[in-house]
Amino acid sequence: MQSTIFRSTHCVRDIATSDLPRDRLLSRGASALSNTELLAVLFGCDPERIRADVCAAGGLAGYMIRHDGALTLGRQARVRAALELARRVMGEELAGREALTSPRDSAAYLKARLAHLPYEVFACLFLDNRHRVLAFEEMFRGTLDGASVHPREVVRAALEHNAAAVILAHNHPSGVAEPSAADRNITHQLRDALQLVGVRVLDHLVVGVGEPTSMAARGLI
Repeated sequence: MQSTIFRSTHCVRDIATSDLPRDRLLSRGASALSNTELLAVLFGCDPERIRADVCAAGGLAGYMIRHDGALTLGRQARVRAALELARRVMGEELAGREALTSPRDSAAYLKARLAHLPYEVFACLFLDNRHRVLAFEEMFRGTLDGASVHPREVVRAALEHNAAAVILAHNHPSGVAEPSAADRNITHQLRDALQLVGVRVLDHLVVGVGEPTSMAARGLI
């Protein structure tokens, strides 16, 4: 008796050519595809199967970042490579801009660099006197609950980069991008310490789920 093999994830070759997300991406652009269709192109599998997996993970961020341990090693590698390429492209675009004129200019880049991390990272964007990016540097790493920040090290890095201004940033692994009392306190410490060497703190962005929170826009700098 001939046996039938059932595969839970259908390969691209089983889908009609006219329905291939890859072909629509090439003809209409990536913006025309849904999240699950973009993942189908990345993984070469049936979008319907991926849609169920994304729903089970609580959304795209959960599927790609929070629960990547549920993916096969091959898919984990593709996800991480895709995210890192996106971060590097955004970094090159950011560095190529003439100047940063608003929190939105840097928020997307900082979110791409920090939002996916399962531990807290405190980082700095160092800028020249025209607010052009000199460097991005991860200054301190911590745990799920926080990271210790040492103002002297931030001042030292600002002087090494010959920075005239700095944008501070850190992520909240909980996803809640609300500045805490500790966040406000360290921001004031850093502002005062950097002011002594002629470096201005332009903003402190708290990265979580959704748009990063600008402490400058809240009047907390």
